[in-house]
Amino acid sequence: MDKPINPYLVLALAILFPGAGHFAVRDAKRGLAFAFFVLFFSVISYTTTTPDQSYIGRHAFGLFVWALSIPDAYRRARILATVAASGRHHSRLA
Repeated sequence: MDKPINPYLVLALAILFPGAGHFAVRDAKRGLAFAFFVLFFSVISYTTTTPDQSYIGRHAFGLFVWALSIPDAYRRARILATVAASGRHHSRLA
């Protein structure tokens, strides 16, 4: 089994780019899903708000999904690191 990536590096990647932390822990489907929903909900909130709203206000839904993906990627990296350190075999994360 390959040595898992450092969870703090995964955390940094997840903060910088939506879905990147999931790609780092080799969960590409989940990473693509988060990236898609960040984009999708950003577009939804952008089109449903008025131009006088702030940038954060106009993209709030997408930023919310991005914020949810950060601890998820970090948690998955910590689980992989813990399993690798204990020497147990894992089939797949839940």
